[in-house]
Parts: sequence; C-alpha cells; structure tokens
Amino acid sequence: MSWTDAVRLAARSVLRRPGRAALTVVAVALAAALFTAMLTMAETARSRVLDQLSKGGPLAGIQVAAAAADPSQVDSDNPRPGAALPIDEAALRRIEVLPGVSTVLPVVTGESIVVWDDQAATPPSGTPSSGAPPDRIVDTMVGVNLARASQLPITVLSGRLPAPSSLTEVAVTPAFLARFGIGRKQLATAIGKEVELGAPRGFRDPDGSQRLRGRWVRAQVVGVVAQQAGSGGILASLQQAQAAHTWTAGGDLSADPDATTTPYSGLFVIAKGLDGVAKVRAEITGVGYSTSAPENLIATVQRYVQVVEIVLGGIGVIALAIAALGIANALLAAVRERRREIGVLKAVGARDRDVLRTFLIEAGVMGALGGLIGSILGLAVARAVAAVVDGYLTSQGLAGVQVGMPYRLGLAAVAGSVLLALLAGALPARRAARLPAREAVEL
Repeated sequence: MSWTDAVRLAARSVLRRPGRAALTVVAVALAAALFTAMLTMAETARSRVLDQLSKGGPLAGIQVAAAAADPSQVDSDNPRPGAALPIDEAALRRIEVLPGVSTVLPVVTGESIVVWDDQAATPPSGTPSSGAPPDRIVDTMVGVNLARASQLPITVLSGRLPAPSSLTEVAVTPAFLARFGIGRKQLATAIGKEVELGAPRGFRDPDGSQRLRGRWVRAQVVGVVAQQAGSGGILASLQQAQAAHTWTAGGDLSADPDATTTPYSGLFVIAKGLDGVAKVRAEITGVGYSTSAPENLIATVQRYVQVVEIVLGGIGVIALAIAALGIANALLAAVRERRREIGVLKAVGARDRDVLRTFLIEAGVMGALGGLIGSILGLAVARAVAAVVDGYLTSQGLAGVQVGMPYRLGLAAVAGSVLLALLAGALPARRAARLPAREAVEL
C-alpha cells in the first residue's frame, strides 16, 4: 500500500464520521488554545512586563541621597561615612554617565503647611482638639518629573496624576488623607478638593526674635496615589516643589547652609536592567552618595514570575493530556467499528505497517487541524487579555503591555499537537495493525 492510498483511506475514514472527527478536532483545538494562551501570557509576564519595568521602571530604580544614613532604611540603606555631599546638576550629570545607568530623575522634597479645603491660610498655632481631624497639618511635598511618572514608583489609586508642569494641581497619599479623617474607602471623595500649601520660611527680627512666613499656593487635589519617590504625603510637579524649596531655603533660619545651592533633595536612578542594580548601587556609593533599592523585591518578583510560568505551563499540559485521551478514545472506537474493513485490507495484501500508517495519518491530521485552530485561537485570547491589562496599566499611569505575535510558539503548538496525536493514536493503530485478517472478516 502506497502513502497515497494510506492518506486516501484515512481521509475517507474521517469524512465517514464527521461528527466524531469534528469533536476530536475541537478537543485538540481547545487544549492547544489554552496551552498557547497560557504560554503566551507567561512569556509576556517575563519578557515584556518584567523587562519593561526593568528597562526604565520602578523595579530597576535606586534612590540616591546624601551620604548620611537613613534610620528608616536600616536594611537597605548603604551610607558612606563623612560629610553629606550636595545633590546638584553636577552630581546628576556625574551619576548619569556611570556604566549601567539608564536614566536619572531628580526629586525635590520640602516641608509644607497644609490647610484643608476652605480653612483660612494662616500658620498653625497650637495643637488641634483631640478626637477631631485637624484643620491644618505639616507634611512633606515631593516634587518629581511627572512627565516620566511611569518610570517612578507611583501608582494611581484614584483620579489622576497632576499635569507635568502644573503649579496648581497635587496628588496625595492615603496616609495624608487619614490625617484629615478620610479613610481608604473614601479616597474618591478627596478628588476635586482644594488645599492651601504654605512653604515655611524663617526670619530673624532685629531684636533677635524668630518668626515664620509662608508662601501660600492654592492647589486642587486631582488624584490619590501610593508613591515611594520620596518620603511625603503630597505629590506635585517638579517646578512646584522647586519653587517651594527655593523659598524655604532662602530664609534667615535655614538649617542647611548649602540648601540654597542644592536644588535637589535626592535622585531616582534607573539601571539598564534588573541584573545591574547591585553594580550601579556600588558605583554610586563609590561616588560618595547613599543608595537604597528594593533588591529583595526584585528577587521576589523574578521568583514569582517563574512560578507563574510553571503553573500556566502545567495547566496547558494537563489540557493537552485530556485532548490526547480524546484522540485515543476516538481511534479505539474507530478500530472496533472498522474491524471488517481492516480484515478485508489484510486479505487483499495489506501489511501490518500499512494499517498502522493509515491510523497514524488519521490521528496526525486531526492533531494538525486542532493544533492550527487552537494556536490561532490561543494567540487571539492572549491578545484580548493583554488589551485589558494594557488598559488598566495605562489608566494607572504605568507603562502599558503589548503582546507580540510569537509565531515560533504557534508553530510549536501545532507540531506538539501532531506529536501528541501520534502518541495518543499509537496504541489504537498498533492494535488495528495486529488484528488477524481471518478474525476480522468473520466478525
């Protein structure tokens, strides 16, 4: 029996029972679709999400401060002993050219007197009465380049981020709102509220007495954020924070004599990749600055991504195994129904390997059809899920995710489906090939 005859017999068998063949192909297609979608999303989580975050994102970020230990960062701070170095444009340029550094973003922080809503803009006096939210508090304003917020550890919880160069818009943290008696379930109620921000400036009168004067600005709360760009409850544009910082630093009672010549409170340095964070930290420490980075978080994220890949791949393998059982069951039923046909073929000279070849071709065809349909469906499902995730990330002010078309994965899914179908059909085909011609004909 030639290959052409074997293919013709296999095709006739499939067309003779279209319902069973269609159900078998659908089972393989669904399994292949699930397997392809799972692996595509796992690959996206590893090579797209993680890489996008690491190549210019919070996970590869390093916070740089003057060379003085930060008591709140005992586990991650890496200070150098000695006098604190100023963080100015020269320092920024010096760190920017270090090997392994992708981006350097300045951070400006400073104290601000906050008057909530429509309270009078006057410096605080005394302690608010116990049990009632204060009318005004003192908190820290954090100014960053909001045009590149996706590269900073900032997550929008409600509302939006302030405009990159706005002087009248701010975002606040849940901890800030909690000081005014606004809980986490009421974050949205803060959107649209107005606050007055007073940058304090100390003066010394001729008689030696001290007094404070505020530079007051009315701003609108446009968002609630979780942020780690700096230690503070108010997030503003870099320009707004710099204006407040310059005003405060110019006072007669400035605690830091270098404050007027130091435009930045810190830097957020982004390494070119997750693997380079430790090396970049060492280089910055060598320059003379204190650094901190979420290295434990990085290692944890990488481990969890690997776990996700294993879990999703395991689910896909289980689906393919179920499909293989469906193919084996369909071919075993075909062998039982075609015993007489097999006997006739052997009676006219067909060899065992000819019968084996016919059944394996039938199994391979169903596997190829199911794999092709399933891989296309799986890629479509993965892209649909990615579109939903991309929309969510974009709405949160983060870098979006785009799923590519892993054609190699699609081809591998088709090839794997064919191989699995051949393995599933091996036992029924072998059983049909070994069926004695006389026994088959007599049934």
